[in-house]
Amino acid sequence: MSRTDWSDHDWHLVHVEPQMPALHMALDDVMLDEVAAGRRPPTLRIWEWGGPAVVMGRFQSLRNEVDMEAAQRHGIEVVRRISGGGAMFIEPGNTITYSIVAPDSLVAGMNFEQAYGFMDQWVIEALGGLGIKAWYQPLNDITSEAGKIAGAAQTRRRGVVLHHVTMAYDIDAVKMMDVLRIGREKLSDKGTKSALKRVDPLRSQTGLPRAEVIAHMVRTFGERHGGLKPDILHPDELGRAQKLLRERFGTPEWTALLP
Repeated sequence: MSRTDWSDHDWHLVHVEPQMPALHMALDDVMLDEVAAGRRPPTLRIWEWGGPAVVMGRFQSLRNEVDMEAAQRHGIEVVRRISGGGAMFIEPGNTITYSIVAPDSLVAGMNFEQAYGFMDQWVIEALGGLGIKAWYQPLNDITSEAGKIAGAAQTRRRGVVLHHVTMAYDIDAVKMMDVLRIGREKLSDKGTKSALKRVDPLRSQTGLPRAEVIAHMVRTFGERHGGLKPDILHPDELGRAQKLLRERFGTPEWTALLP
């Protein structure tokens, strides 16, 4: 397969009203299939969250990753995505999440590390425009001198690559450490400070409102990749996602699936 460039594609932008976490998982699945079938052009989708969540990777163990009692106490929905990678702690207004759905000719001949770095170049450029010196940290992090900014996940299916990134705009590190089991043995004042140092939010580094950071990212994507056309979430896409939500992504069986 010959490799294509960003500018070879007609990019569309979907940035709509907040959706509940499990529906976002289903939308990723549906939009991947829509691009594969040629019914949707390559798309950058900016997510808005309708509620707090822990998003697990496809191959993670629920028991190992999440304290469900703590999640329920904080009213946090636990969901599982179709791509690999680690668990992400999400709070509406504190997170910037996006996914890119495109023909895998964009990353033809690349291994996963190369593909992650390639797909993250534009957002590293966008962060640079906001005064943040950021870089790709293999395998799936975007980081800065102040700490980790974002984590990425990726999957390829039916000739399509799905790449999504969750960026920390602000973060409640105490709550995150309460819900995620990772690093639980270090849960103390020292551990909390370590978590705050490890994940450095965009708000503290830019001083900008979340909406302005997103607007700058969208502008950078369009300028770098030959344009970005505003689009909507089509009713049939939403309908199929809601069906998948009921059948898979909203079910305890999918969330507790063992790798």
